[in-house]
Amino acid sequence: MAVDAAAAVAEIAAQVGGAELDVVFLFCSPLYDLEVVGRELKRSFPCPVVGCSSSGQIGPSGFQRGGMTAIGLGGGCLRVVPHLIHPLADYQDQAISIAASFRGEGSGLAGSHPFGFLVIDGLSMMEERVASALYQALDNVPIVGGSAGDDLRFEQTQVYFDGRFLSDAAVLAACWAAGPIAPFMLKHFVPGEVNLVITDADPEKRVIREFNGEAAAEVYAQAIGVPVERLGPEVFSRHPLLLGIGGEHFVRSIARMNPDLSLSLYCAIDTGLVVTIGKSLESLPALKQAFAGVLAEVPDPFAILACDCILRRLEFENLGIDQEVGDFLARHQVFGFSTYGEQINGLHVNQTLTGIALGRGGEA
Repeated sequence: MAVDAAAAVAEIAAQVGGAELDVVFLFCSPLYDLEVVGRELKRSFPCPVVGCSSSGQIGPSGFQRGGMTAIGLGGGCLRVVPHLIHPLADYQDQAISIAASFRGEGSGLAGSHPFGFLVIDGLSMMEERVASALYQALDNVPIVGGSAGDDLRFEQTQVYFDGRFLSDAAVLAACWAAGPIAPFMLKHFVPGEVNLVITDADPEKRVIREFNGEAAAEVYAQAIGVPVERLGPEVFSRHPLLLGIGGEHFVRSIARMNPDLSLSLYCAIDTGLVVTIGKSLESLPALKQAFAGVLAEVPDPFAILACDCILRRLEFENLGIDQEVGDFLARHQVFGFSTYGEQINGLHVNQTLTGIALGRGGEA
């Protein structure tokens, strides 16, 4: 893949084509000049383009670090209309407006299967609110999505819309599939034996200051049996926090340790909640079992759009199974990106794979 932004887009355009496509999904490294990437995408593709900056991609070769990855879909298999939410502070009114447009745009598409594909600024800390508002406004139309990344720099994450990459923004791609669809969510952690009470937190900043009345990082490190100075993405990926909601446990991943020994998270958290440190199931068997369920619903998907947490890939790398997992995803036509968080319907989750399988209802 070319290092120059314009050359990289030209390479992508040559590979996926352009004139006959219904939509292009594209994810790219933040190291590119995204102003140039946006301009060249607008010039190269007359169809809608949906995408964002990432912390790696998933494509024909499995996991990809850096570069740019795209998939073009044509033949009437998928109609897509992107909708911008910007600034995110105005998400409530914009969600209502998008829902009205969604219903109008789909009024002549009887027999199609509607869903939303959401990409959102991964440093905005607005994912919970935006996903929930959209899901409610759309009357429970399925939504899958992911939070844009920047290769674990935590500096700036951006989504693409109509020739520009933007922060403080989200794009909901209103989609109507000609064939069957199967939205799904996969996580491979179960609750462990160690429970921690959050005694001091900053919900707006997603920061836990204290567990059980003591510095959060120190309590967490002691609970998993590692020195505080060893805490980092690789350790966090193997020992996430789990929060019970309605009888099910959802991952609340730790993004980083701060100088004051507080912990910043990728997901919402609050004082008074009780979390447990998760235990990992065997990753590849869990993935195969989940995909068996997806393929039972859509036996012959032409593509599976996926949003996969960067911490999952880091865990796979640490276990030495990233190539095997990547090969499995590639064999099943999975395309997507490594995220800073994932969305499924009205929920924002972490250390999870969310996605949607697209079945054949016409030519893909």
